[in-house]
Amino acid sequence: MTFLLLVATAAVAGWAGASRPVALVLPFAVIAGATVLLTRLRKAVVTAAERITRRRVVTPYSALAEAVRHLRSPSLREALPGLAKALADGTGAQRSTIWLADGDRPAVIASYPIGRSGRPESTASLPALLSRPGIAHAVPLLDAGELRAVLAIEKPESPVTAQDRMLLNDIAHGTALLLRRATLNNELTEHVRRADRLVRELHDFRRRLGRAREVERRRLLTQLSRATSGRLDALRTHLTAARATLGGHGAGPALRLARAELDQLIDRFRVIARGVYPTVLRGQGPAAALEELVADLDRPVRLTGDLHARAGWAVESAAYQVTAAALEVLAAQPAAGEIRVRVTHGNTRVRILIEDPSPPVTAEQMRAALVDDVERLTALGGAVECADGKRGGLRLYAWLPDRPDTARESLP
Repeated sequence: MTFLLLVATAAVAGWAGASRPVALVLPFAVIAGATVLLTRLRKAVVTAAERITRRRVVTPYSALAEAVRHLRSPSLREALPGLAKALADGTGAQRSTIWLADGDRPAVIASYPIGRSGRPESTASLPALLSRPGIAHAVPLLDAGELRAVLAIEKPESPVTAQDRMLLNDIAHGTALLLRRATLNNELTEHVRRADRLVRELHDFRRRLGRAREVERRRLLTQLSRATSGRLDALRTHLTAARATLGGHGAGPALRLARAELDQLIDRFRVIARGVYPTVLRGQGPAAALEELVADLDRPVRLTGDLHARAGWAVESAAYQVTAAALEVLAAQPAAGEIRVRVTHGNTRVRILIEDPSPPVTAEQMRAALVDDVERLTALGGAVECADGKRGGLRLYAWLPDRPDTARESLP
């Protein structure tokens, strides 16, 4: 090429020999034009050679620069194929592969050129991968002693040079950082997802708690109405009669009846207050509260199970309320047989089993009487089942999560 340039310069100088100024300037102009022409010609020749041989003349430096560009990709799916190509181009390998560890079993996640079969490539272990035929050099990527990935090249027709090893190590370090970034992003996404789930569960719990409060308000209103309506009317009647006969012989009996009605009303209010806010339950737990409850009943009750196990106040209160309501219904009339109550606490649940061999009501009547308590347990994530026994008995089973925040997971 230099010889042709000198010949062309001499010819032009001879042609312009008659004019000395032109002869001096023209060779420089020819050289400048030839430089531009040869540069464009070189690009065309290189492009044609790449199309024919399907290979690029890539230096390790340009391959590393290309790898850095791909390392800036936002995801592994976009980055790894480009890294495999840069690795193959920079080392002149016939094929480069990036293996991602799935447990102890590496599998190809990116390769250049892409495998013809289209089937996922995998191997049993890292030693099996390193001993595969055709693998000229491989670099494992470890994170805290755990295999994360392997970068490998295949060069069956040429040796692996020191520059190839250096480039492979450099790209491996970048890939390790990329994998670490992907892991941190996944962990961050999982934390955000878990936070969103906890926020939803908090909203659900607040909604269930609001429903439970509304149910309790209606239940208290119903009990107060039942306890006061008839007795207050009777108390008013007796006091009116006493006032009308005040000073006569009829005042004494009327006042005694009024006092009796007033005592019954006070006792009833005490029972309601104990049911609404059982102080013993909060201070001493379900065992003491249930023992105090059954002591006032007209039927014998046997308590068994995990009575001394403690749970949250909302859980203990709801379990106590449904048990107290059921026992109040079953002990409303004298009957033969002992009522059995068993309380168990385990596997994130509090369970109450009530069995009565001679119930005064049917299962359907019991369900109607416990409608508010069932709604309250449902609001807290629990449920109540009631069924008639084969021999005339009654069996009631109630359960609820031992913590309100596990209500979602405890649903059957």
